This record gives sequence, C-alpha cells and structure tokens, in this order.
Amino acid sequence: MKISRRSFSSGLIAAAALVDAVPARAAGAPDAVSVGAVNSISDAPFLIADKKGFFTEQNIKVDFTTFASAALMVQPLASGQLDVGGGAPSAGLYNALVRGLGLKIVADRGTATKGYGYSPFLVRKELVTSGKYKTVKDLKGMKFAEPAKGTTIMAELDAMLTKNGMKYDDVEHVFLAFPDQVAALKTGAIDATMVLEPWATLAERDGYAKRIAGDDEFYPNQELAVVLYADTFAEKKPDVAKRFMIAYVKALHFYNDALKDGRMAGKNATEVIDILSDVQKIKDPSVLREMTPAGIDPNGRVNVKSLEQDYAVYKKLGVLTGDYEVAKAVDMRWVDMANKALGKYKPAR
Repeated sequence: MKISRRSFSSGLIAAAALVDAVPARAAGAPDAVSVGAVNSISDAPFLIADKKGFFTEQNIKVDFTTFASAALMVQPLASGQLDVGGGAPSAGLYNALVRGLGLKIVADRGTATKGYGYSPFLVRKELVTSGKYKTVKDLKGMKFAEPAKGTTIMAELDAMLTKNGMKYDDVEHVFLAFPDQVAALKTGAIDATMVLEPWATLAERDGYAKRIAGDDEFYPNQELAVVLYADTFAEKKPDVAKRFMIAYVKALHFYNDALKDGRMAGKNATEVIDILSDVQKIKDPSVLREMTPAGIDPNGRVNVKSLEQDYAVYKKLGVLTGDYEVAKAVDMRWVDMANKALGKYKPAR
C-alpha cells in the first residue's frame, strides 16, 4: 500500500519541556497526523476522536489509511511514513523491534476484559448439533482458522488448548482473513475459529456457527490490540504526540460510557453505533448492539503482563527471529500525560 512520505523538522525537541508546557490546544494551522487503522471494532476510539471533534480540539488533523493487518503498518511506522498505528501486538512486531525498527506500544486499543470477550471461540454449528464437537478435546485433527502465523489469536488458541491438556499442533491450522473465515464456516472449509466481532455475531446470526466461549473466559485480560507511535513522531513532534493522546484518551472515556453489561448499551451507545456504522459501512447497525464489543482500558493503560505471556507463546512456537525485552517495547508516558490533563476516567451516571 502506497503512502505519501512526510518531511519532518530537523532536530529533537527535549521531552522534559513538553510535560507541562504544552497547552490543551496549540495555536496556528492544524498539525497533520497520519494514522493506520485496520477497519475493526477496536478502531472505535480513533473514529470517535475524529467524529466528535476531539482531534480538532487539540488542533490536529488526522489522515487515516486502512491496512489489512497491523503487521503491514510496521515498515511505514519505522520509516516515518506513518505516525500512529493501531492493531494486534504480533510476533511480527517483536521481530521488527529486534531488527531495530523504531516504534513503541503506547496505549491499549482492545483487551478481553470480563464480559467483553470480543474474539470468541466458535465451532461450526453442524459439528455441535451432530455431537462431533462436545468439548475442546474434540478439536483434535479439526481445521482451525487463524488470520496469520504469530498473531494474538495464536496465543489465544494455545492458551485454550493448553488448559485442556492439548498442544497447539493438535489442530490443523488454516490461515484466512477474518471475513473469509466466516465464509469458510458456512461452506465447511474450516471447523472452528476465534474470529473478531462483528464477524462472530454475523456467523452465529446466520446459523452456521455456535459460540462456545468468549476469549475473556479462557484468556482473561489478553491485550489484543494496541496503539503504536513511530519513534520519529514521538521524538520530533512530542507536543503533537501528547495532544493526540489527550484526544484518544478522551475518546476512550466516551467509548466506555457506551458499554454496559457486555454490550453497547450504555449512555453513549447510540452515538458510538452511528459513528461505527457510518465510517465502517455496516449495513445493519443492529449487529453492533447484538455483538460483544471490545473492552478497552478507559485510561489507556497497556497490560504488559499479557504481552509478555503472548511473547512466551511466540517464542515457544518458533515464530520469533530473536530475543527482545517486551517491557522495552512499551512507552506509557503519553497516556500518563493524557490522564494528568484529563483526570482519571469516571463512568457516566
């Protein structure tokens, strides 16, 4: 995917000067920020911040580019063609960091918090009704779909199989994009998957998949999606990076006020559903009310322990090209600044 190159001002701005000196809104022409998205439900905070004018409040103009996966954002981020990205913290991300590419995980973008397992385990309904599938152990030898090798779904699947006395390679792995997985369930080309919402709800609603469990049940609090900053963006434009995060965390507050009892049923639900439906071209918005939305920490904090657990799985399964200290990949100073500016999240009454 071709992205226009951006020129950056020369020299580094001292990070210490930005913490208290940057106003809530900078004067003058808006600062342009290029953002990579993957057109998933966990893009919601980006879209809310854009549509609600939170970026505008911070004098930022966002230019979105859609990628098929977060892995495809790594090189544009590292080369400075992209400022901000959002997607799964995969083995590919750590392999890029081993090679010295400059990017950091800076905020949460999707976590399997209790009641919000938005990457559920589905089995083809015919297998359930026929009795061929009764427990996880029955998956042995069956075709299990994943979007690619070395993704957070690999870590999810390994966690579920391990808890049931099985190994990752006890199933046959089929690699398909999420929309294609839904079609494959329908045709019988795959037997099971852990597909993201809203595809999971669509597969269930259409009658050819059975939801067995949410990922919050077999891998609670897994860090499924994160926000990434390019080092060039953070180092050369720290004031803009701070203001971007303030807008993002403000959107997290708004998003969390749309959640209630594992659904989009809170105070801001209608508005969030309208934004997602419009931007993501969802023809039937009722699926957004029916599905399980992503849990996202309202203060943007990243679950580093989960990242380390996933990293251990990637290492065990041989998809890493070298060793990397996971904690070094995380830089939460930006969410700390945003929380200082906005105050900690307080749910709407």
